[in-house]
Amino acid sequence: MLLKKITLKNIRSYKDQEVEFPTGATLLSGDIGSGKTSILLGIEFALFGLQPGQKGISLLRGGEKEGGACIEFEVDGQNVIIERTLKKAKTISQDYCSITIEGEKKEISVSELKSKILEILNYPREFAKKQNLLYKFTVYTPQEEMKQIILQDAETRMNTLRHVFGIDKYKKILENSSTVASKLREEKRLNEGITMNLEQDKLEVVSKEEELESKNSNLFSIEKELFVKTEKRKEIQEEQSKISDKISEKNKLQQEIEKTKIMISNKKQNLQDNQKIIEELQNQIDELLQLKFDESKINELDTQIANKKNEKEKTNQNLLLINSQINSLHMNVEEKKQLEKNISNLEICPTCLQDVDAVYRANVLNKIHSEIFGKNKFISEAEDQKIVLHEILKKIDLEIYSIERELNDLKMLKIKLQTVEEKKTRLEGVKKFNVAFEEDVSLLEGHMTSLDNTVAELSKFDLVFETKQKELEEAVRQERLVEIKVAELKKEIEVFLKHVGELKIKIKSKEETKKKLDHISGAEDWLSRKFIPAISFIEKNVMARLKSEFSNLFEKWFCMLVSDSFNVFLRDDFTPVVEQQDYEIDYAYLSGGERTAVALAYRLALNQVINSLLSKIKTRSLVILDEPTDGFSEQQLDKIRDVLQELNVEQLIIVSHEQKIESFVENIIRFKKEGGVSRRE
Repeated sequence: MLLKKITLKNIRSYKDQEVEFPTGATLLSGDIGSGKTSILLGIEFALFGLQPGQKGISLLRGGEKEGGACIEFEVDGQNVIIERTLKKAKTISQDYCSITIEGEKKEISVSELKSKILEILNYPREFAKKQNLLYKFTVYTPQEEMKQIILQDAETRMNTLRHVFGIDKYKKILENSSTVASKLREEKRLNEGITMNLEQDKLEVVSKEEELESKNSNLFSIEKELFVKTEKRKEIQEEQSKISDKISEKNKLQQEIEKTKIMISNKKQNLQDNQKIIEELQNQIDELLQLKFDESKINELDTQIANKKNEKEKTNQNLLLINSQINSLHMNVEEKKQLEKNISNLEICPTCLQDVDAVYRANVLNKIHSEIFGKNKFISEAEDQKIVLHEILKKIDLEIYSIERELNDLKMLKIKLQTVEEKKTRLEGVKKFNVAFEEDVSLLEGHMTSLDNTVAELSKFDLVFETKQKELEEAVRQERLVEIKVAELKKEIEVFLKHVGELKIKIKSKEETKKKLDHISGAEDWLSRKFIPAISFIEKNVMARLKSEFSNLFEKWFCMLVSDSFNVFLRDDFTPVVEQQDYEIDYAYLSGGERTAVALAYRLALNQVINSLLSKIKTRSLVILDEPTDGFSEQQLDKIRDVLQELNVEQLIIVSHEQKIESFVENIIRFKKEGGVSRRE
């Protein structure tokens, strides 16, 4: 991987700055606070985005709502451009991401972009959730962070290095194996408890099966007895059924007798009813024949009604006319009263705009009063005439009602006279029905006498049926007792079968559990005795090889930076040890330059070990050093030239404010800050 260019917009102290990176050694130079480290932070953000725990406010320029970084680099001959933006709302968050590979641009999510970058850089998948550890320890580690690793407790440092080396999987394997072994031991104890009474259960099954055989033998004999009882009950039931048929026949005959009685009663009642109808019809015919009817009287009454209705119509028209006149006069009086009110208050004529004379106004008002009085008098006379007309209408209505009533009576009489022939015909029909009813009654009485004789013969079977009923009840009781014995014995057998079945299932389950127990015991023994020791041995060998290589490289770089007669090496927990004349010197008692030398040597050794271990990663050709000479003496600064030459990487970027380093590098990019804004000179 080789960096080509980065563009920062509103990132930290930069507003809009583009920086190109040549190959070879490049120095980012400038005073303290000029914005050199912001370039490195911009590179890290552009590649990997905000890290867990990192807040956007640490990158977005103060007072700005939007910002971003765009980086261009080359990997395996491919040109890659990554663009990320920040946006401020309630919080500052990543807003937009895109990646362009060989001119083909894609807009993707933050997580997708990070996965794509790890794929391009060929970082192992296990580093996807480990922030930027591999990048920080192979490419760019702020010097202060490396000092923190050196000063951490041994366990924390080992865990960090396990992550960086990608061998924390051994520790996880050991932890998971111990957890599995513990669970296997727990399951083993549980299964041992389950299979404890297996042999006792087998003996109980044999005993239950023998007892079950005895119960089946008893069931056969009781079922045979039940068959005999059932056959006897069926025989009695069959005899009773035949007797029951005779009794049913008798009951049917009795029902028929009752029906015949009802029919005779109905026939006689019909005879009586018809006789009354005959008498009523005869009386009605006699009465109608005595009535007198005049057809011309109906026409005369119709004429009188028509005349009266015409008279009523004319009176109504007169009444309507008077009502109309009264309403019109009332409206006229109201208008006059309104006019009177308006003139009473009138001071100036609305037409000529002259003052209205009081005498003239009084004359006009008198004239209006006279007109109102005359119209009220006419209204009073019209009201009296209206009352007279209402009385006339009432009288006409009474006369019409009287004539219509007389007319209706004549019409009803006419209708009654027209029904005389119908009544005579109906009278003859009723008389014929009565003759037929008398014949039916005679036949039904003879049939009922015959039925009574037959019922008397069948009544003897009632006593026989009662005797058979008692015999049947006893037979049913005996059969029921044996059925209960059979059911109880079958239930016992069923319970025994179920219990034996459950025991067999239980035994089968215990035997399967025993097999599982044997398998679990073998697995737990293999994990505890073979697998866990083997993984521990592998981890120790890997860590020992890494520690040996790391220690040699650490000693090499430290000796290049410090000329004094120091002896340096790494303990098994990767703690750097500095000795002088066989005495160990505590890190806190070293000079500032010596502490920086320890951190830088540790950093360079770590970089080479990782690049050697993970030889396929694509960032091997790039190293970024941030203030690597902090606290160095002049003599140590001179030795930096040898260190840089020894590194032998395609692209080296150094951030430093030391002018002497300018002579050690091929390219220099200078920065300065004016008015709170950083820019390239």
